[in-house]
Amino acid sequence: MEFVLYEVSAETKVGTITINRPKALNALNSAVLDDLSEAFDLAEKDAAEDKVRCLILTGAGEKSFVAGADIGEMSTLTKEQGEAFGKKGNDLFLRIESFPIPVIAAVNGFALGGGNEISMSCDIRICSENAVFGQPETGLGITPGFGGTQRLARLVGPGMAKQMVYSARNIKADEAYRIGLVNAVYPLEELIPAAQKLAATIASQAPIAVRASKEAINRGISLPIDQAVAVEEKLFGSCFESEDQKEGMANFLRKKDDPKKVKHVAFQNK
Repeated sequence: MEFVLYEVSAETKVGTITINRPKALNALNSAVLDDLSEAFDLAEKDAAEDKVRCLILTGAGEKSFVAGADIGEMSTLTKEQGEAFGKKGNDLFLRIESFPIPVIAAVNGFALGGGNEISMSCDIRICSENAVFGQPETGLGITPGFGGTQRLARLVGPGMAKQMVYSARNIKADEAYRIGLVNAVYPLEELIPAAQKLAATIASQAPIAVRASKEAINRGISLPIDQAVAVEEKLFGSCFESEDQKEGMANFLRKKDDPKKVKHVAFQNK
């Protein structure tokens, strides 16, 4: 992969995918999207083998997470090519959104256009103090094309999403936190350690339960509540009779009876 790095910590079972095009502020073009797809192929294989239980997605350098889609590539597209480019990005971002394990976006700097959109496809967003978010597309004569009109409204509400999209105005990290676009803001040098700590904490939980919880939230969020809780019931039931459930509950009962009997549970994903 020319523009994407993928590495795994065997100790914590945390994988890191880094968009590595810093001279272009990690802008997304077709080649970067292809590399990202390949990186997620590798991560999915590792997840199936229980080598990775949580992913971090970030950008190389200190200035930019992803500064947007590559304007040079987009400037010459026809209607049909524009729609195809949008589908290429949307197919990847939908895959990230429904990826079997959690994905944390560690947003270091600019997250504009496609950068904001890919961050929103992740389960959790944390950012550095120098982060800047926005959907500047209307200033370029286009709409957001990688899910920006849809995920932004779901995350921050239709009114705020419309204001950001219609005005093409960027917002800084503190405002992104205030409106609920990100979960936390850190000094730049603390961002990746914070992401790694959070990812390691998630990876230490029962992986079957984490995966089922992600599926329940994703599938249920757009359903009426009666249908949504039915989804949860099935996934709740699917966790029972697993080794993780048996040992996790047994450990809790040991703690209740005698705190000295508590032991660390190394969940086995089975």
